[in-house]
Parts: sequence; structure tokens; C-alpha cells
Amino acid sequence: MPHIERIHDLGIDILWFMPIHPIGEKNRKGVLGSYYSVKDYRGINPEFGTKEDFMAIIEKAHSLDMKVLMDWVANHTAFDHDWTEEHKEWYTLDSSGNFQPPIGTDWWDVADLNYDIVEMRLAMVDAMKYWVEDFDIDGFRCDAASWLPVDFWSQAIASLNKLKPVFMLAEAETPALHEVGFDMTYAWEYLHVTNEIAKGNMYFEDLDKLMIKEDSVYTEEAY
Repeated sequence: MPHIERIHDLGIDILWFMPIHPIGEKNRKGVLGSYYSVKDYRGINPEFGTKEDFMAIIEKAHSLDMKVLMDWVANHTAFDHDWTEEHKEWYTLDSSGNFQPPIGTDWWDVADLNYDIVEMRLAMVDAMKYWVEDFDIDGFRCDAASWLPVDFWSQAIASLNKLKPVFMLAEAETPALHEVGFDMTYAWEYLHVTNEIAKGNMYFEDLDKLMIKEDSVYTEEAY
């Protein structure tokens, strides 16, 4: 707990927690597994502590006028998530009717979710609402956000904002996500351009062109 005060004194006012959920064991990568292989959306990895511990951290952060964000992995679950037993139809299945990782990845420790399924969408939204309602978190950083339908995010963010105004960060570089409620997105193209400038392969004129383009596709409110 004293570390929160130390972080606050550095001038930091947002705590962003990477995935804190229990990690899947089936098809696990390595000994520890990937934190993005979520076994239970409403659980906490016992390696990190308990729900009471997390609540205490949030309350301490809020007492210092800090905000708390959680990483949210909505694109896929662990192969031993309860949904794989209870709702196999919520997943993208291969031609043999088996679970499969997101297509085009080597994420063989996770099973891809099917966002054509209305019931699954509602369950995902309910899981996100749980952390806002019961723990009073202030928002989410959403993993692989551009891999999900934009209309799902519109549905989810609208539902969350009915509970309290939330701050939403998308791991994506997609202007349309700002239109459905995301406050902040990534700036990968800026990263690549500045890296290439540092290498001598691009020039500041290229950065000017990027800034002009981004000014035309993002609103003033977009971070």
C-alpha cells in the first residue's frame, strides 16, 4: 500500500493493472502461462492476492484522487474457461467443431470468441459491469479492441456509462472507436514514423504529413 503513495507523489494519477484474472492451465504457454489467457472474468489470480486486497488498493487510490483501470481481454478466453463447457456455441469453431485460436495468430493457449452470438456479448458486458459495480474501477484498457465489432463496444461502453462515467483505452489505432465511446487509442503509426526518422529512413516532413492526416480523422476530444 505505501507504494501507491510513492507513485502518487511522482505525479502519476492513473493506475493501470495488466490482466489480474486467473490464468488458464489447458494448453498453457510455458510454466506461468500468459496473462491474456483468462480463465475467469470475475476472478483474481491468487498469485496477486484476493478480491479484498484489490478493493483495498482501489479505495486507497481513490482516496488520493487517483483512477484505476483494468486490462480487459474480450477477444478470447482460456481453453478451460467455464464458457467452454457451458456455452461451446459462443466460440469460433473449426471445420471439425473444435475450439481454435484467433485466426492468423500463434495464440494456441486461447480460444476465439464468436461475436455473432448475442448471449455471449451480454455475458461479456455483464462481466465488465461487475468490476465497475462491485469494485468501483474507473475504466478499462481493452486488448485487441479492433478485432471486435465496433457495435459491441458501443453496446458495452453505453452500459458501463450508465453505472458511472468510465475512461476507455483501446489497444487499436481506429478512429471509429472514438465515435462509440473510447477516449483513447494507440498511435502506432506515429511510433513507426518516429522510429524511422531516428534511423534516417524518414524525415520530419513525413511526420508533418502524418499529423495533417490524423488531424483530419480524429476529433479534438480524442486522445
